[in-house]
Amino acid sequence: MNKIQLRKMLQSYLLEDMGEGDLTSQAIFPTGKTGSGVFIAKQDGIICGSAIIKEVYALLDTAIEVDTSVVDGDKVSRGEPIARVNGPIISLLTGERVILNLIQRMSGIASLTGKCVEMLDDDSIQICDTRKTAPGLRMLDKYSIVTGGGKNHRNGLYDGVMIKDNHISFCGSITDAVQKTRKNVGHMVKIEVEAETEEQVIEAVSAGADVIMFDNRSPEEVRRFAGMVPESIQTEASGGIQPETLGAYHGTGVDCISLGFLTHSVKALDISLFVEEGS
Repeated sequence: MNKIQLRKMLQSYLLEDMGEGDLTSQAIFPTGKTGSGVFIAKQDGIICGSAIIKEVYALLDTAIEVDTSVVDGDKVSRGEPIARVNGPIISLLTGERVILNLIQRMSGIASLTGKCVEMLDDDSIQICDTRKTAPGLRMLDKYSIVTGGGKNHRNGLYDGVMIKDNHISFCGSITDAVQKTRKNVGHMVKIEVEAETEEQVIEAVSAGADVIMFDNRSPEEVRRFAGMVPESIQTEASGGIQPETLGAYHGTGVDCISLGFLTHSVKALDISLFVEEGS
């Protein structure tokens, strides 16, 4: 993660939540009163976002001490501590929700990604993400995918060409779309084409696509389409693939499978902050 970008993001999240201050904590506790707490995993999973605990508290109060007991990518069991914190109680409580919102989501994405890698059980195929991320959280979502053992697809519209069905419909054909793209983008940019039929796969190969994505195809169709593509062209399967059907894509011969549900339908990993002591 880009640390400068992360700090700017965290500043905006804190401002959104606390505004002019934490009314509840400030009303109950005197300034300077200190306490300790521990972030604990309440279910099994893969931890992601541990650095966020330190970054949030560093922004709020430099007097807070953070001692993390895990690193991103570690598997944790229910009841296992993630980090211990000590410092002014007001600041500890002010940052609690922002921290939990982020690390629960990130750990949920990493955990689901890890499960999908296990369910596919095919080292020749990479599990990838999509652009179906929460607005404002793409950097964190994509970092979580990698933490869970997956790979990132393009980060946005700016760093990779993906010619989809609507591009093809507006342009008229895959061939024209690829030719116009080649003319207008640099030689370092790969061109991916979405294909739904054998005819489109053949046309994409002929047009010189760098990557061909088989969209909403069954495992049998993906296997057949992959066999039609030269090894010099990368292949991808996407669309309509769910956790319960993922295993059927084992051995289909594609280079990667991109899964939108990893980020758009993620279930947060249950994590809480428990008070250890107050003083």
